[in-house]
Amino acid sequence: MNHSAIFDIKTEAQFEHEALRAFKYQFEHNSIYRSFCDLLYKHPSEIKHSKDIPFLPIQFFKSHKIITKDQSPTIIFSSSGTTGSITSKHYVVDIHLYEKSFRSAFAKAYQSPKDLVILALLPSYIERSGSSLIYMVEDLIKASNHTDSGFYLNDYDALSQKIKKLEAGGKKTLLIGVSFALLDLLEQYTFNLNHTIVMETGGMKGRRKELIREELHDILCKGFGVQHIHSEYGMTELLSQAYSKGNGIFTTPPWMKVYTRDTEDALFIHNSSKSGGINIIDLANHNSCPFIATQDLGRVYNDGSFTVIGRFDHSDVRGCNLMAL
Repeated sequence: MNHSAIFDIKTEAQFEHEALRAFKYQFEHNSIYRSFCDLLYKHPSEIKHSKDIPFLPIQFFKSHKIITKDQSPTIIFSSSGTTGSITSKHYVVDIHLYEKSFRSAFAKAYQSPKDLVILALLPSYIERSGSSLIYMVEDLIKASNHTDSGFYLNDYDALSQKIKKLEAGGKKTLLIGVSFALLDLLEQYTFNLNHTIVMETGGMKGRRKELIREELHDILCKGFGVQHIHSEYGMTELLSQAYSKGNGIFTTPPWMKVYTRDTEDALFIHNSSKSGGINIIDLANHNSCPFIATQDLGRVYNDGSFTVIGRFDHSDVRGCNLMAL
């Protein structure tokens, strides 16, 4: 099977073809996912549309080794978590598939990283091992091939000086940061940016009080002197990312699709823009599982774009815990 064919998808019909082909492959070669489908009495011969494919609850990445054919992973990505908590693990067989996915998605949403200076403020990620976000950003920084690109930990003074120097020189810059660190930076410095994209990756990581998106973006817009805050939507269990260029409206690359499920009936998929639990098809997840029911709440619009409006709490993921293997 040619895994890279997904990056040539241009039409809805092509996506449907590849999604149904991926479902058949998962059913035949992923024992955990096969057991899940069997419990639901779902067989490839009965599935005619991608929205009807069973979506594996994302919690399974914490409790099971999700991988096809008992293959050996080349790298294992793990989620962040509080001390003592169980983290998700993503067993990645083909790291080149991940690289192709994030490089292509970034280029489609923005431009070649070589045309940007990339500054990364991701302390909670860089302080631990196994972060897929750090792997991606490190690769983009290398591709930028600019001496000013790089990671920053807690040296906000050096970062502030760098941003202002790049602004003065009119350099196109991307500042990508975890939410709490961007807020920490703005407690000490203010900016008036004209050549810099500010992108938040979400999450307070227990460092600050959680804010709704509108409140967070309002603070960041004022502090950085920009009209819009960009966002990246990704997670350990995915190999693709969606991007928002403002107002929290995310668009996906052609090999990724988002649906919403009913909050009371996890097997019912909404056809309209009604809010619900976010289900994701990520065809780059060929060797783990491309069909994932997340714990995020959101709304999908007619053009396929979506917004994230919150998360289920641990007691409210109704209908998802259908099987204990």
